[in-house]
Amino acid sequence: MSFGNIGVVGSGIMGSGVAEVAAATGATVKVRSRSEASADAILVAIDESLAKQVEKEKRTVEEAAAIRQRISVTTNLDDLAGCDLVIETVVEDLEVKMELFRALDAVVGPTTIIATCTSTLPIIDLAMQTSRPERVCGVHFFNPVQAMALVEVVRPLCASNETIAAVTEFVLSCNKEPIEVKDQAGFIVNALLFPYLNNAVRLLEQGVATKEGIDAAMKGGCGFPMGPFALLDLVGLDTSLAILDALYAEYADANYAPVPLLRRMVSAGMLGRKSGAGFYQYQQ
Repeated sequence: MSFGNIGVVGSGIMGSGVAEVAAATGATVKVRSRSEASADAILVAIDESLAKQVEKEKRTVEEAAAIRQRISVTTNLDDLAGCDLVIETVVEDLEVKMELFRALDAVVGPTTIIATCTSTLPIIDLAMQTSRPERVCGVHFFNPVQAMALVEVVRPLCASNETIAAVTEFVLSCNKEPIEVKDQAGFIVNALLFPYLNNAVRLLEQGVATKEGIDAAMKGGCGFPMGPFALLDLVGLDTSLAILDALYAEYADANYAPVPLLRRMVSAGMLGRKSGAGFYQYQQ
């Protein structure tokens, strides 16, 4: 199965990134956003991303223009009716995603594959909202989508071999490295990463060191490209909290229980780069 028409649902950083790499495969991409303002913001983000790639000589002007021409936006979910593949990138909230999957199932054709970019939520619960559970899977891109090579292709119990094979081929066409994983909370990367991030917040809360000191220690001592607090701000503290809550709900392991400081920061609207303030301050 080839995907000539791809739909992306979600107007955030992940949505614009997935739309861009999907369009680079030669597919026509339609991005659905809930408002005109966020739809316009997606196109601005894609324009800025492509311009940076041209500036760094990673793409030619002509390549960037061709990719941009294949991307359009809409606020109407019905406009995704003709898509071969739809990738959902909305907020990490199971109820929100389940409602969306029910709506998508009623809109797209019976052979369309519906994939979720969730980083930790149970895909089987999404698949069972549809009349095509064998055509539902996970395709977990990492942020920033344009730069990160890995994609976790997540197989729920109901997914067919044909679905997994088709989505794996799509990931390869995006010049990404697909790794197939089974449907359990956190998959590979987040199941290993978030106990580390959570324990970094615990060290800060206990006063073991400053956030700057902990970040410097993990960069200098472990060779990580960024420290845990810079990474939490990049991921988003609200997203990180949702991931930890999902991991703890599945495993009941204390390493996954969110440190109180993280929950309080989210309550205060300190979400990281997206809000202008998290563990560090950012210009808006």
